[in-house]
Amino acid sequence: MTTTAGTIINTTLAQQAIDAGAQFIVTPNTNKSVVELAHQHGLPVLMGALTPTDVANAIEYNADIIKVFPAGSMGIGYFKALTGPFSEAQLMPVGGVNLDNISQWFEAGACGAAVSGDFCKVLNTEQERSVLTKLVKKIYK
Repeated sequence: MTTTAGTIINTTLAQQAIDAGAQFIVTPNTNKSVVELAHQHGLPVLMGALTPTDVANAIEYNADIIKVFPAGSMGIGYFKALTGPFSEAQLMPVGGVNLDNISQWFEAGACGAAVSGDFCKVLNTEQERSVLTKLVKKIYK
């Protein structure tokens, strides 16, 4: 099982996550110090960015993957526009990605995508579990 730490906004939280055994760090913002600390410990960073300036900073800070958030609020067209000047960056949309539009994100240049809303449901019956299992298998086919 992979251990991750999300919503890491500063080095204090990053160090706590590292001490707890995180295997990678996820930030909602661009923070050079967080990347430096994580890389000192051999951990990759998925750094949050939204604007072209954020993306440029994340590249300069050596983020491993740039998490464009909230991608869904901005739309696939906006995401694709970012891939133009930042074609070498590993951009990953987060927020607003679902099973119905995931292929469009990849067609727009995503290196990966975070799909959570479709999977964040309380399962009360075996039928609900079966439906969720089918969703997971649909993504990995």
